[in-house]
Amino acid sequence: MNKEERVKYWIDIAEYDFDTAKVMLKGGRRLYVAFMCHQVVEKMLKAYWCATQEKEAPYIHNLNRLAEGSGLMVELSEEQCDFIETLTPMNIQARYPEYKDQLSRTLTPKMCREIINNTKNFMLWIKNKL
Repeated sequence: MNKEERVKYWIDIAEYDFDTAKVMLKGGRRLYVAFMCHQVVEKMLKAYWCATQEKEAPYIHNLNRLAEGSGLMVELSEEQCDFIETLTPMNIQARYPEYKDQLSRTLTPKMCREIINNTKNFMLWIKNKL
């Protein structure tokens, strides 16, 4: 794949995951709302990485490291940094039983709607930068 195809690949699957997050919210699967939104932000960061870096995006899930490696960390607002901090553990905690119950209790419907909204804004922000 060339650079443009890689960027499009990451954006396409991020958009698919965002649609999945919205379906999970409607179905009351709040744990998976947070997990899918983490996936969206991760993939959008990888799209940006592919657009701006020579090397392929790494196979990591740490949103801070992806933002730093892509050069975006210095451009993030305080709110965006806080959002990334909130989402980063969702990738791991949503997968393991010892964390699922605890995490499920913290993900209220209101919080999930905020996560969806922040994810949408983050996607649009990166798309505008591309």
